[in-house]
Amino acid sequence: MKSDLKNYLAKKREEIETALNKMLPESPDRIVSAMRYSLMAGGKRLRPVLCLAAAEAVGGNAPDAMSAACALEMIHTYSLIHDDLPAMDDDEMRRGRPTCHKAFDEATAILAGDALLTFAFEILADAEAAEKDEITRQMEIIRILSKAAGYRGMVEGQMRDMESENIRRNPAELEKLHRLKTGALIEAAVLTGAVSGRGTESQTECLRQYARNIGLAFQVADDILNVEGDPEIMGKAAGTDAKRNKNTYPSLMGLEESKTFAAALIGKAVSALADFDEKADPLRAIAVYIRERRR
Repeated sequence: MKSDLKNYLAKKREEIETALNKMLPESPDRIVSAMRYSLMAGGKRLRPVLCLAAAEAVGGNAPDAMSAACALEMIHTYSLIHDDLPAMDDDEMRRGRPTCHKAFDEATAILAGDALLTFAFEILADAEAAEKDEITRQMEIIRILSKAAGYRGMVEGQMRDMESENIRRNPAELEKLHRLKTGALIEAAVLTGAVSGRGTESQTECLRQYARNIGLAFQVADDILNVEGDPEIMGKAAGTDAKRNKNTYPSLMGLEESKTFAAALIGKAVSALADFDEKADPLRAIAVYIRERRR
């Protein structure tokens, strides 16, 4: 299945990057150059891939979810640009090269992030379909992503993360923080795929449970990689969480217990797909990949 997943991810990444290039072509404008510098820097493209895979899992077509998938990647990239700023995490490397504010400057990086966020919603609102049910689905996708990216989702999670430095949080508080900061957009990726693929209410609820578990598992795995990951493979520094006195799962429960916790979350995620057929196999494989990834 690993080889199948590798081929699946490569194919979907190529489709996503083709679409992103079409939506945001090269330009001599400085702001576009900064947007593309971060957006086209590679990366796992996990969120858009999850969106496309979820659409297929409910019996839909991946192309119908491509706009939502690309919008997700733009929102995710904006969040990384802003997270890397000196006022936030003050990181110098991202995906193996200088962060946006290092390659350009802080003001340009802030504007590039702002531009990617707003462009994502421009893409989502650019409806060609005139049928009422299509417009209804489109509005639901916009609602899901707005909430996940906003003050009740990713932004609140980032705020809690900043407030938690040098303060010891309990497990429930840490879980809430990460379900917002990391999990909200991953859950939105799966749900927007389900909506794009015209999933039933039952299918969507099962996918929600899947997404909630892989979203938290992704952050647990990230915390583990920050302790024992290889910077050359990850494309960013390791050990930064401990230097900033951040609340992480390894610092709270230990490294081995964190690995056990991540495995349990992945088990729950896969179980949530029990009623799906082989069209959900990519989602099952992605769940395992999230726990075993090295970057």
